[in-house]
Parts: sequence; C-alpha cells; structure tokens
Amino acid sequence: MREIRSVLLVTNPLSGHGKGVQVGIAAANLFAARGIQVTEVSGESATDTENQVRAALADPAARPDAVVAAGGDGLTCVVLQALVGTGVPLGLVPGGTGNDLAREVAIPDETVAAVDVVLGGKTRTIDLGTVQAEAAARPMWFATVTGTGLDARVTLRANRMTWPKGPLRYTVAALLELVGKLAVPYRIEVHGSPDHPDGTVIEQDAIMVAVGNTRTYGGGMLITPDAVIDDGLLNLTVVGAMPRRDLLRLLPALSAGKRIEHPATTQYTAARFTLTAPDAPATADGDPAGMLPATFIAHPGALEILVP
Repeated sequence: MREIRSVLLVTNPLSGHGKGVQVGIAAANLFAARGIQVTEVSGESATDTENQVRAALADPAARPDAVVAAGGDGLTCVVLQALVGTGVPLGLVPGGTGNDLAREVAIPDETVAAVDVVLGGKTRTIDLGTVQAEAAARPMWFATVTGTGLDARVTLRANRMTWPKGPLRYTVAALLELVGKLAVPYRIEVHGSPDHPDGTVIEQDAIMVAVGNTRTYGGGMLITPDAVIDDGLLNLTVVGAMPRRDLLRLLPALSAGKRIEHPATTQYTAARFTLTAPDAPATADGDPAGMLPATFIAHPGALEILVP
C-alpha cells in the first residue's frame, strides 16, 4: 500500500477524440480537492509528452508518488517509455477509445471512482513486453497487445478516423482494409515456451499475428484470450490464411469480444517471439512500433500499477 500525496497527471488532447481532455480536467480537480499536489503534463506530441514525463521523474528526491495517465492505451504506452524502472507506480483514469489495460486490471470507467483507486494506494505488479523492430532505434514498451499485419493496418487507420466513435471505428477500419492480398508469409521463432522446444520455427501464411500481454486490444477485442498479465510470458495468436468470407464473419465476432474459433487460428505462449514478414507494420498499445522483422520479449514484474 502506497501513500499518495502527489501525482504527475498526464493527459493527451487526442485521447478519445477529446474525451481525454475532459477526463484530465475532472481528475485534476478531484485530486486538488483531496489536497493532492498535482503537476500536469500535456505534450504537443508523443515524443514531447515522453520527454516531459522523463524530466519530471529525473530527480529521485522530487518524484511524485504516482504517475497518472488520464487517457487511453496509447497515452499509457507513451508514459511507459519514461516510467519503467523508476519505481513510481502507474495510475489510470480511463479517457481513451479502447482502455484495454484499465479493463484488464478492473479500473472503473467513471472518473471519480478511478481517482479513488489511485488515492487508495493499492498496487499490483504486472508484466510488460517490449517490441524491438529491426529498424527502430530502441525497444518499445507495451502493456496490452502488439498487432502485426492486417490488425496493425486497421489500428493505424482507425487512429486517423474521426467517425464513428468508440470501438466501432475498428470494425469500419477493418472493412476498409479488406482490399487486395490479405495473407503474407510469416516466420515465427519461439523461445522460452512451456509447450514448444526452444527455437521452434513456424512458417505459414497469415493475415495477422498478434502478441499479447493482456487478452484484449481495440476496446475489448479478445485476440489473445489466454494471456495472463503476470505470468512472465507473452501469448501469440496467428490468424492464418482463410477465405475473405470467413474473415468477414470473424471480425465482427472479434469486435464483440468473442473468442476466435476458426481452424486457421492458432495460439502460442512463450517468453520471446521473433516475427518476420514482408511489408508488415507493427503497433504496440495502438501506437506505431515499426515494421517487421521484430522481436517481442516478456518482462516479468516490470510495472507497479494502482488497482482497486
């Protein structure tokens, strides 16, 4: 249990198409009304936000008791890049489109209740993952799911859309992406798996391959349904080549939070995966993470998060 007397409150004007701003204002007022010292950060870009958070945490003697992300999974991902390794816990006040990490650890959607969770000071230690794309300058931390292939393209398109609101954006974006060739050849290397010999290689055509630390992404899509957030492992789902009509049936079910049941879909669990595929983008917590090839690594107990 932590005593929370000061918070660094991080907001994103773009979270939830403006909802994040309102949530951030409400959270700041609630913290102040409770006598909590509030320092606010709202960068002009992801890089600016990360740099401001990093600067605020640079002096151990002046660090806040918690860093609170008032927004969605994308904002949380930005915060993680500066927060991991500091020993400061993460608090969440949901204000984004997906809010999958908050849902995974049972943070309430309602702002007053989420602020109460932060001030309660109860923490849980969870795993994180990193994705290192071959062309990227550094690994990128993620808390929920990394997508590659069709799902990454869908996420990137959905992030640019202004309509419709909420998780339905992902379904619309998916329909718009269902043009041309869908499946590409993937090579998947598996290391540290409880079920497969170390160094196992899977080669198959796939429409998308997702690597999850949590079960869902995109506002409740159950893409890695057996993932456990504190087991020290990552889960990988391969959606293999299938007729377009089958995919059109699968995507609405996925959007509705149903488990994927299709013979072309397979699941793997391991501490590390390396994925190679041509022209396949990757996203981490809904943010761009480079292009494949990339290596995905589980980091057990990497984060303390404030929970109910």
